[in-house]
Amino acid sequence: MKKLLALFVVLSFALASRAEVVAYKIDSVHSSAGFTLRHMVSKFSSSFTKVSGTVNFDAAAPEKSSVEATVEIASVSTANEKRDNHIKSPDFFDAAKFPTATFKSKSWKKTGENTFAVTGDLTIKDVTKEVVLNAELLGTGPGMGGSTVTGWEAKTTLKKSDFGLAGPAMLGKVLGDDVAVTLSVEAGHKPDAPAAPAAK
Repeated sequence: MKKLLALFVVLSFALASRAEVVAYKIDSVHSSAGFTLRHMVSKFSSSFTKVSGTVNFDAAAPEKSSVEATVEIASVSTANEKRDNHIKSPDFFDAAKFPTATFKSKSWKKTGENTFAVTGDLTIKDVTKEVVLNAELLGTGPGMGGSTVTGWEAKTTLKKSDFGLAGPAMLGKVLGDDVAVTLSVEAGHKPDAPAAPAAK
């Protein structure tokens, strides 16, 4: 009887400590993909304002987590319509042909208390390359309608020439090749939403 009781206690603790992968839907209204690059002797910053996707997060076992995100190229906002249209043109993103950029994670590695190295495939235009996002969980709290929300920030640096975004040759000396990218994400989970499967 004592052995049976001990086994029951061990199983109870094991089940209590096991966390599930929770699916958080990215809130496009409160998420964006910012970017900064050199312009002549200064730096220029702007963003894409429509980001969607899902963050599947396991707090107890982050290596089981995953993320898929989509950025709508037409949502670029630089506070200048002429410049926005040029960025969306075939000179750069060719948004009519390639309307989105996507990221799909392949692995998560915990690097600190709330920080993670998220490795995955980034596809822009017709080019896919592996990149590492240095991600930070900013916090978790109650949201609207009984939901739970999480806030994330993820950073990486890309070379725009790697993705066919170098632009016209005349801009080669004007625009830098290195682009600092910052993803600012708010994502929500409804209690009655089904748990997401663990990443493989």
